[in-house]
Amino acid sequence: MTARANKPTIAVTLGDPAGIGPEVVLKALSAPELRNLAFWVVVGDQVALEKSAAGCGIPSSIPNAVVQDLGIFQRAEQIKFGQLNADCGRAAVEYVKRATQMCLSGEAQAMVTAPLNKEAVTLTGIRFSGHTEYIAELCGATESRMLLASPKLSVVHVTTHVALRDALDASSDRILRTIQLGDEAMKRLGITQPRIAMCGLNPHAGEHGLFGEEDAATIAPAIAAASQKGIRIDGPHAPDTIFLMASRGAYDLVVAMYHDQGHIAMKLIDFERTVNVTLGIPIIRTSVDHGTGFDIAGKNKADPQNMIAALKMAVAMATSNRDEVLSQDRIPSTAK
Repeated sequence: MTARANKPTIAVTLGDPAGIGPEVVLKALSAPELRNLAFWVVVGDQVALEKSAAGCGIPSSIPNAVVQDLGIFQRAEQIKFGQLNADCGRAAVEYVKRATQMCLSGEAQAMVTAPLNKEAVTLTGIRFSGHTEYIAELCGATESRMLLASPKLSVVHVTTHVALRDALDASSDRILRTIQLGDEAMKRLGITQPRIAMCGLNPHAGEHGLFGEEDAATIAPAIAAASQKGIRIDGPHAPDTIFLMASRGAYDLVVAMYHDQGHIAMKLIDFERTVNVTLGIPIIRTSVDHGTGFDIAGKNKADPQNMIAALKMAVAMATSNRDEVLSQDRIPSTAK
């Protein structure tokens, strides 16, 4: 925690400079409700910020923030809004790498990422499946998971950026670990006894084997093991109905088996306020739950509400983490 009025330092990456990342960062950090919540460090290129600001007709300066300019771009003409570009892909990855290093070293207490474009990154020759996996690799973590959290409902995914055929092979151990990480995350977010629903994989959760064996063979044992550990969970439930029940208040968290099973539901339920949180890593990372918006980049059409939600959650998690550490420090030792 920095000495700046006891506020957390939050690193904010710009995402792909050809997309809406710089625009939503500028707009969000200029929002009055965010100015005094943290000390903001924008990790990216000053050129990208200025180009986005000029294109959108908004100020390029950010109150109560500094820009850590990596100097990857020297001229605005190097960035073409809405176009796939390997240099932009490489820059976006460098922003993430630097912000992650800041968190690992203690320079920042959390990081928030604007969207990058996986195809643009791939053009550089870098093997890249997504923010979540890349940050986990930088942290040396092997069990990262993606949580989508909103005031209405949260979803954690057993698998994310893999082919659907590969998602079918998720083991009971992986499912159990996902349940545990989701339960821990909800408790950190203030829910003492999270009510968790487990999605089935197949239609009607397999219908007693009529539509596949995975639900009974791999998912049910994971649920049983989690229950034995004191986690409040039930299922597997038919995926096409459980989100309706959960959105109406029956559950706090749904465990989805694969990317679209969770993402489609959450984007329908509460798109603007749904925040992407990476679990299973030693740092705090939140993100927007939308893409680079190449079709509207540089046109002053991007809505910053999702970025505002991600920034607020990063501050809340960093503050909660600080309070937890301070509380532990105050506990007198009983060692002889």
